[in-house]
Amino acid sequence: MKKRTPVAEIMTKHVISLNKTDDLEQAEQLFKQHNIRHIPVVSGEAIIGMLSYTDLLRISFADAADEYALDVESVVYNMFTIEQVMAKNLVSVSSATTIKEVAELLATKEFHALPVVDNGKLVGIVTTTDLINYLINQF
Repeated sequence: MKKRTPVAEIMTKHVISLNKTDDLEQAEQLFKQHNIRHIPVVSGEAIIGMLSYTDLLRISFADAADEYALDVESVVYNMFTIEQVMAKNLVSVSSATTIKEVAELLATKEFHALPVVDNGKLVGIVTTTDLINYLINQF
């Protein structure tokens, strides 16, 4: 295992993102369609927040199966904007940050994904799943 391997080696480079003007129903569709749990929220090329699937679950019935729950979900989604639900105080890393540094951040903080930002532009996302897959590949 290389000690100075940059996070660029394991991050997701083709990031699914949301614009701050998108709605929460669209966010839920992206989570389910791409089987992901974190979506950066952007304004232009700059990241302004992070929305997690857990954030949606807190305000909705996103996994409920009956029709009534879907109606309630739509009403709840219309009550909030992405900007109101997303995490705003982000910690980000650069693509040159080492995997070890990223692992230390994720191990000590209460989040499971970090946006990767170079020169103010979102260039990737790294998650705890990326770290686990990296470790698996080492053995």
